[in-house]
Order: sequence, then C-alpha cells, then structure tokens
Amino acid sequence: MFDQRRRVKVERTRNRLRVLVAAIFVLACFSILIYRLWVLQVERYQGFSERADQNRISLVPITPKRGNIYDRNGEVLARSYRDYTLEVVPGQIKNIDAMIEEVGQIIPISALDIRRFKQRMGMNTRYTSIILRSNLTDEEAAAFAVRAFKFPGVSIRARWVREYPQGESAAHLIGYIGRISERDRERIEEEGLIGDYRGTDVIGKKGLELSYEEVLHGKPGWEQVEIAASGRPVRVLERSDPVPGDNLRLSIDIGLQRMVEGLFNDEKNPHRGALVAIDPRNGQVLAYVSAPSFDPNLFVDGIDVENWRRLSDSPDHPLIDRPIYGTFPIGSTYKPFIALAALALNARDAKTRIYDPGFFEFGGQRFRNAGSAVYGSIDMHRALVVSSDTYFFSLAPIIGVDAIHDFAIQFGFGKQTG
Repeated sequence: MFDQRRRVKVERTRNRLRVLVAAIFVLACFSILIYRLWVLQVERYQGFSERADQNRISLVPITPKRGNIYDRNGEVLARSYRDYTLEVVPGQIKNIDAMIEEVGQIIPISALDIRRFKQRMGMNTRYTSIILRSNLTDEEAAAFAVRAFKFPGVSIRARWVREYPQGESAAHLIGYIGRISERDRERIEEEGLIGDYRGTDVIGKKGLELSYEEVLHGKPGWEQVEIAASGRPVRVLERSDPVPGDNLRLSIDIGLQRMVEGLFNDEKNPHRGALVAIDPRNGQVLAYVSAPSFDPNLFVDGIDVENWRRLSDSPDHPLIDRPIYGTFPIGSTYKPFIALAALALNARDAKTRIYDPGFFEFGGQRFRNAGSAVYGSIDMHRALVVSSDTYFFSLAPIIGVDAIHDFAIQFGFGKQTG
C-alpha cells in the first residue's frame, strides 16, 4: 500500500516536471518569436521600410528633347521628333529567333532590322535593351501594346529621334549624333556629367553636334513610378520635367550652301574640293562646303555595314571634312601676306615697278604665271590685281624664308584654327 502511494507520488512529480519543462520550452519559443518580431518591427523597421519602397518605387529618367539647329533664315538643319521603337532585353528571352518570328506576325520586321539587331546584340550585354525595330506607326505601337503581356522582355518605348532634313547638304558642318560608346561614357564620367545622360543613349559625334553638345543636349527629368509585383507600372507618384536643349541659329545660308554644292556635284562632271564663303564685313560663315558629302541620317541609329563600307572605301573619301582636315596648296590667298611682309620689312616699296616676263627663274627652274600670262612692268598694286605669280616669286629670295615664316606666324599660319 505504501509502495503504491509512493509510486503515484513519484509519477505525479515526473508529470509536473515534464509539464514544467514543456512550459519553459514553449515560453522560450514564444520569447524568441516575440523578440524576433520586435527586432523586425522596431529595430530594423526603417531599413526594411526603405527597401520595400525601393522595391515598390522606381525612379525612371525622362530624356530631354535635343535642341534644333537652324540656318540664318530659320530653315531647319537638324531637329528631333517623337518616335516609337520596339526594344528587346535578350537576357529575358529564351529563344530569340522564335520571339522575332512571333512578333513579326504583329509588326513587320525586315531582314535588315533583324541583322542590325543581332549586330547590336554582339556589341552589348545580355541585359541591355536593344532596338529591334524603329519608326513604328501609332497603329503598329497600339497593335503590339495590347499583346505585350505575351512577350516578357519585349517593350514599346517612346523616344526622341534626330533627323537631318537637308540630307547631304552641310553634313560636315552640322555633323551627326550616334550611340554613346565606352570612350564617350568614360569622358562624361571624368567631366562629372554622367547624371545628365541618364536614360540617354546618344551623343554628338561630329561637327556642331559634337562642339555644341552641352548646349544642345538639355537636362533629363525623372518620374517616381509605383511598380506592381509583376513589374508593371501602376501610377506616377512624382514627376520632374526635363529641360530641353537650346536651339542653335547659324550664320549659314542653306540656299547659298546648296547652290555651291551644286557646282561641285554636277552629274556630268563632279568635283572633289572645299569652299568656305565668309562675309568680309563681319567674318560670318555663309557657306561651308566639303565635296563629296554624305547623309548624316545614316548614323543616327548606327550605320549598317554596307553603307559604312561604301563611304569608308570610296576613293573620293566623302567622310573627310576637307575645309579643316584637307591639305591643299595655299595658292594666291597668300600673296597679300607676302606683300605686307615686303612693306613691313622694307624689302620693296609699293610703288617700285619690276618687269614681269610671264615667268620667274630660280634654282635652274622656270616658274610661270597662271596661263603663261605676261604682265610687263607692274607695281605691287597691279601685281595684286592681276595676281602675278612672278612678282611675288621675286619677293621671296629678297625677304628670305625665315623672315617670311616669322612674319606669317602672327596671322595664325602654322597653327590650329579655333
């Protein structure tokens, strides 16, 4: 009897101990859970809240409209207009060829579009948005937009597109824009301008488009967009409008420009060369011709291989900006400076007359006037009027090569212009 009571008592003690251990264990678990909730909800609330906002809110840059370029009479030489493009992120597509075939049933995609797209794929990372088709009409953009959910990684994008309505006319002067290269990106980072190019993938490459890039480019804006869990935008929370680039009005007269270009580009007898027409009253450039020329519109979205080879392999070298980079004999434009040197260095008086037999002999060589013209007795004024080669040839040995060089330097000869 006594043993039975003792066993019952021991059993009760064990049960109480088990209940106590279980209670302590449950209490410990709840304590850990409560502590963890306190850490998440109180201690780390601010950090998690910011991360949640970052996941929910996206800051989207807005590309500014690039400034237009006009001639002196207000005729447009370069402008920007709104355009729709079909863009693809290759890293989000399982089968590129199958995707192109399916999208092609909604929007026409040419073989050239596909070739350019695949060339750009090879030049960019897998997660760079690459243009598959540009210049979509409103109808084409709408047709794809209603089916966009079927094509993750493919989207319609509105952008500003550069256009040069004059085509080849004044192309070397105006220049062109092109996609931002790695070298361009390094340069704008060094200049601290990388923020101005958020959302922008083009930059001035040549001519005035390059020289006045900072003026023409403008400042980007931004939108705070709420993003759904699916990744699609829900609404715009806040917006800051972009600042468009400034317009340029040039001294160039595009009518005069086309007239002069027509002289070089005669269908029966085309010429290579350069001409710069300057108003002597104020130094304004009225025409700037480099012939032959090229169409800058080819470079806006990246020039294709065929056109690049046609331009770069041409024996006429249409890409060379001849007024700046071409090297030509200075010709008779140098004669007034020789006359000034003769007067300044007392080598010959302006009224001194010499006989011009139509040629000048030096070093056993005979150098003739243009057209073998004979001008007879002439002074400096007459020599400038008729452009006598003999008169100015005769001055060179008297003045001396070194003296001519030193005198010409003060007028900018032998130095870069600009």
